[in-house]
This record gives sequence, structure tokens and C-alpha cells, in this order.
Amino acid sequence: MTTITATTTAAEALAEFSAGLRWADLEPSVQQRTRELVLDLVGVALAGSGQPSSRPAAEAALTLGGKGAANIIGTSEKTSAVWAAMANGTAAHAVELDDVTTESSLHPGVAVIPAAVALAQELGAAPTTLLEAIVAGYEVTMRVGNALNPASAYARGFHPTGVAGVFGATLAACHVLGLDVERRVLALGIAGTMASGSLEYLSDGAWTKRLNAGWAGHAGITAARLAQAGFNGPRSVFEGRLGVLHAYSDAALPERLLESPGEPLQVMRVSIKPYACCRYNHGLIDCVLRLRAEVSPEDVAAMHLGVLSGGALLVAEPIEQKRAPVGVVDAQFSAPYAAAAALVFGSGGMDVYTQERLHDPRVRDLMRRTDCYRSAALDAEYPRRWPAEVSLVLRDGRSVSHRVEYATGEPENPVGLDALRAKFTSLTQDGTAGLADRLLALDSEPDLSVLDEALGLVD
Repeated sequence: MTTITATTTAAEALAEFSAGLRWADLEPSVQQRTRELVLDLVGVALAGSGQPSSRPAAEAALTLGGKGAANIIGTSEKTSAVWAAMANGTAAHAVELDDVTTESSLHPGVAVIPAAVALAQELGAAPTTLLEAIVAGYEVTMRVGNALNPASAYARGFHPTGVAGVFGATLAACHVLGLDVERRVLALGIAGTMASGSLEYLSDGAWTKRLNAGWAGHAGITAARLAQAGFNGPRSVFEGRLGVLHAYSDAALPERLLESPGEPLQVMRVSIKPYACCRYNHGLIDCVLRLRAEVSPEDVAAMHLGVLSGGALLVAEPIEQKRAPVGVVDAQFSAPYAAAAALVFGSGGMDVYTQERLHDPRVRDLMRRTDCYRSAALDAEYPRRWPAEVSLVLRDGRSVSHRVEYATGEPENPVGLDALRAKFTSLTQDGTAGLADRLLALDSEPDLSVLDEALGLVD
């Protein structure tokens, strides 16, 4: 397998690396993990396709893309790949159950997989070509996210999934198209002018966070097609004086773009989400569910949540707003809601992220008695490690607390294959177990018809 080494620019190194990826050369563990990530994303996207934000995205895709060969997930409709990627990425990000990373603090799957799948459907690509493209896309997305330094990108108002995801989607699309190294370099340069993603959705619970993922996939295919046609872009798109790392971060870590060849591939550093909310809340939910075995909601006088400084902007600040979420997006990004809902309902799944549950008086009362704090001990190894801690003050004067070092689903505390299958089944329809098996053996399929079948499941 080709390794990443420093050549002239980071774009050239990443392009060369992606062009050299061959499925047969990858370790069995990498192959297995990639198939698992495809299964997870398909299930999450199918669940997301029924959300209110997904319907206008699908309608716009059909209007702008016309008829084509790429599925709009959860419907019987097909359109052009570039617009299917937009609709499907937006749908996949709607329920906040898509895969996520720690160090780069982003969601690689929702940008990369919808783009790669849509283009592969359009071109009739082989399953192994698609899987190679996905590995390449994750690698680039996560490396760029690592280099951005997520806390700095957040502070500047940028959503790392939208910014870094466009580069992963671009190289995934380049791979499906079979572009040479030079065209891939140019495509990355083009993608740099399309990188985007605002965090302003946090102000009023808007749907634009979901679009950030879909637009990254759309832009990635566009960049690859432009490069294929002969358009060019700056070769120093990342590290240049006015490049991405300068524009989107005040504390970039350019060395993270080109790690040593001994590092494992980035798909092995991806977390599977068991809870339908921002990943910065997951460790808190784990803590509360553990404490719930000892206390009942009625016993609790106050909750103190230890949050990471890097995620406080997303889930803890301003605290008055986070204690009083109005809509589902607000709730997905509220640490007080995540903790209170877990304590009251014993869950962090989609079932608690509804308007009815959001306005449950027991949850609202607990949120008013919840605060969030930061600590140097929690932040010590951020962003490589995301610990969390919760302390519950009881009405009888006692306190109980718990801390987790690795939230459920992280590589150090993984979701097992049986749990992953159960998640897929719960998010799709009854009787999809056979479909899960086929997706988990996608590289053995003669073509992509299994994806056509899966994406076309209509609720």
C-alpha cells in the first residue's frame, strides 16, 4: 500500500496516497471496519430521510438534478450523483447518529459515503472501487480535520465537517472517476474554494448543520468533475500563506496532515454513535446512565456536568440557552438536555429527541437545576481523548459521581458487531437483517445493486 510522505505540497502527498490505494492490499481489519462504516451510514441515512429537513433537500435535488442513476435515499426517486450526494448527506446528518471522530471532531461518513456511493451508482463502479474511495475519503477528511485543530475552527465559527469533509468527498469522487494524481491535486485545490460550514445554526436550531455535510459531498463531486475537465486549483491549498489552514484556524497543526507511515489508517479511529446527539454529550450520557442505576430522577437536587472546553461552545454555552432548548436541533446540542433526558427516560436515542420529550416537565425542571463546568483534568489530552464526568447532588445531601475516559462507541470502547447490526435494524425496517449481511460483505457483491436496494427502502 502506498504510504503518505512529504513531497512538494500536502495536496500532492494526499493525492498520491489516495491514487495508490488498493482494496486487496488493505489489512483485513481495515476492510472490515470500512464495510461496518458503510452499514452504519446507510442505516442512519435511512432514519434521517424521514426528518422534516430531508424532504426539501430531496425536492431541491430532484428539481436541480433531474433524472439520473443515483438514489435519493428513502425514496423511489433517482437523480444525478452531484445532487443525490447533497440530499443524502443532509439526510444522513439529520438524526445525529452518524459516525464521528475525536481528534478532528467531525463527521467523515456523511460527507464521504453519500458522494462516493452516488457517483459509483452513476458510473456503475465496482464495489471494491467504491470501498477504496471511501477509505481515501476518510483518510483525507480526518487528516485535514486534525490539522485544522477543531477547537480553533469552532472558535472562528466553522463546522469542521463542512470544511474538511469537502476534501474527503473530493478525493473519494476522484477515485471513483479514476483520475490520475495530477488531476487529484488540482481537484483538492478547487475544493479549497468550496470549503464551508457555519456554526450559526446554534443560535436558533436551524437545519444548516445538516446541509454542511450534504454540501461537502456535492462540492466534492463538483471539484472532481471540474478537475477531470481540465480546471485547475492551487497546489498549496492547505499550507499556503492564504490556504485553508490559515483561513479556517488560528492554531493550525499542519504536521497533522502528513503523519508517519506507521500510523494506522484513519478509518480505524472512527467512533460509532449510540446516542442521537452531539458527540460532546455522549460521555455525559454514559455517566448519567451509570448513575441512574443508583438514583431516581426524583432524588436529584442538582446536576453538575464536566464538559470539554473544546465542545463547550457547542453544548454548554450560553448556559441559559442550553437549559431551555426550543427545538430538536437545540436539544441535540444541549448538555443539560442530554443529561436530564438520560436520567428521566434512561435513553439517549432518537426516542428522546422529539418535541414531546423535549417539553416533558420533569426534564425541563432538571435542566433548570443543571450547570456545566470545565476542568484542566478533562482537557489534559483533548482532542485526542474526550473524557466526561457527572456529579449528582441528591436531596438528602449526598452526592454521587461518575467519570468515563472513553465514551461508548470510541475505538477504545467500541460498539460490537451485534450492536451495530441491531442499530441498523432499529433504524430501518423489519426484515432487513439479510440486507445488513450483504452490506457487510459488499466487496463480495458482483455490483452495487445491494446499495440500490438499501437506499431505495421507503418508509
